[in-house]
Amino acid sequence: MNHCPSEDARWLAAAAALAARARPLSRPNPGVGALIVRDGRVIARGWTQPGGRPHAEAMALAAAGENARGATIYVTLEPCAHESQRGPACADLVAKSGLSRVVIGCMDPDPRTSGAGIARIRAEGIEAEYLPSAACAQSLSGYLITKRHGRPEVTLKLALSLDGCIAMASGESQWITGPEARAHTHAMRARSDAILVGGGTFRADAPRLDVRLPGLENRNPQRWVLTRSTAPEGWRALPSPEAIAGMEGILHVFVEGGAQAATTFLAAGLVDRLLIYRAPVLLGGRPGLGNFGLPSLAQAHGRWHMVERRQLGSDTLEVYDARNSNES
Repeated sequence: MNHCPSEDARWLAAAAALAARARPLSRPNPGVGALIVRDGRVIARGWTQPGGRPHAEAMALAAAGENARGATIYVTLEPCAHESQRGPACADLVAKSGLSRVVIGCMDPDPRTSGAGIARIRAEGIEAEYLPSAACAQSLSGYLITKRHGRPEVTLKLALSLDGCIAMASGESQWITGPEARAHTHAMRARSDAILVGGGTFRADAPRLDVRLPGLENRNPQRWVLTRSTAPEGWRALPSPEAIAGMEGILHVFVEGGAQAATTFLAAGLVDRLLIYRAPVLLGGRPGLGNFGLPSLAQAHGRWHMVERRQLGSDTLEVYDARNSNES
C-alpha cells in the first residue's frame, strides 16, 4: 500500500506535540506520544503517564479497544521490547492489537529494545516503518542524550540586555525582561527535572526557582546549586558541571542563574540548548558570560543553530541547539 510521507510526518509531529504532556512527570522514563489514526482521523491517543507507566502505546490501545484493528499507530519512540514488572512490553501489545501499520519517529538507543521492538512487530505480519522525525527527536532530546552520552540534557537560559549584560554595574538585575518573558521562563522550569544556579547567584539573590504559573504550581523542579560546599536545606549540591552524570533520574537540567555557572557549563562543553531572552535596553553593566575557553573565532562559527525565534511582549526569545548534541 502506498503511503504519503508528508502525512506520516505530520502525524508524527502531532504525536511529538502530544508527548509534551508527559514531561517531566514521566521521569525517569521518556515522555512518549502515540496516536491511532484511521482514514485521516484520530481515534485514540496516549502519552506516558506519571512515574513512567503506563506507556503511551498502552494508553492509546486501551482507549481504542477493538477500533484499533486495521488502523495505524504513530509513536514517537520505538515500542519497548524488554520485560518489566511494571507492565508488558509495548512491542507485544502492538503486535497483538490488530493494527495494520506502525510508524515510528525515533529508534530507541536502549540496547534492550534497539531494533528488537520493530522486529517483533514485523514478525507478527504488521507493517512497521521507521521514519526519522526531527520533531520526535526533539521531544525525546533529554532521553536520547542520557542514553547516548550518560548525562542529562542541559539548557542554559540567559536574560540579557542588548549589550549582553545580565545586571547593571551595581548588580541590580530585577527585572531585565518583562512579564511575558518571565512567564515563559516559568513554563520552561515546569518542563525541567532540575534547575541549577551558581553559588554566587544563590548567595546574592536567594532565588526561589519555583513555578509560579496557575495550574502548574506542582511542577517545581529539583533545586540544585553549583558548589563544592554542603547544599542548604531544600537544595542539592553539584560540585562540578561534569557531575551531572550522577544526577539520578534526571533527563532535563535547566541552568538559570549566574554568569559564572553559565561560563563553567559552556567551558565544559555541556550545554545542549540556549534560551536567550533579550530585552530592548542598554545597561553597560555586568556581562552575561566570561571566558569559556573558545580557542579561536573560526571555531565559534557553526556551533549553534537557531531553532526558534519569537516575540514575548517587548522582549525577544531566541532558541539555539548545539550541533549534534543529541545525535549518536
